[in-house]
Amino acid sequence: MVGGVERSSDTKDRLIEGTRQLLWDRGYVGTSPTAILRRSGVGQGSMYHHFRGKSDLVLAAERRSAELMQAQVREVFSGEGTGLQRIVAYLLLQRDVLRGCSVGRLAGDPEIVADDELRAPVRETFAVLNRCLSEAVTEAQAAGELDARLRPEETAAALAAVIQGGYALARAEQSTEPFDRAIHGALDLLGVPADDRVPVGARSS
Repeated sequence: MVGGVERSSDTKDRLIEGTRQLLWDRGYVGTSPTAILRRSGVGQGSMYHHFRGKSDLVLAAERRSAELMQAQVREVFSGEGTGLQRIVAYLLLQRDVLRGCSVGRLAGDPEIVADDELRAPVRETFAVLNRCLSEAVTEAQAAGELDARLRPEETAAALAAVIQGGYALARAEQSTEPFDRAIHGALDLLGVPADDRVPVGARSS
């Protein structure tokens, strides 16, 4: 019985992860039940044993992507260093740029943005990012690292937009250079010296 529970749990996990990867690469329409079963490597009927349907499974996959990105964001912004250093660390994370952001790409999917429930994990994740960035900006201002005239929430939104826009530019060119230019342009605007721009961690969101 225990073995059966473990196998059932493993099947559900594989369905969620397979769907997450398909959403990242193909979007909602391209994530068909057939493609999900093929990517997950599970038997026919498994999807409907664990989930009410495609939308239910997609939501679970979205939540996993959201949880992973939120954990990554919190890890960086709860780490060592000043407010500005943590902002720099997040901007310079090594990412799978041409694949894009697993959560950000969902925001461009018509089927997802049209559904309040499916859109919720995306909205919540960017709210976490904006809050962490905003708090770091405020801290950096208090330490004299950033201009006191900056508005923290607006600055945070601009930095998040630089990252997501950088992904789009990179995919359009099929080159990481536009993304890198966007990030370093943001660092220029923040007044971060070139010597302080050291990439950290091989991670992807």
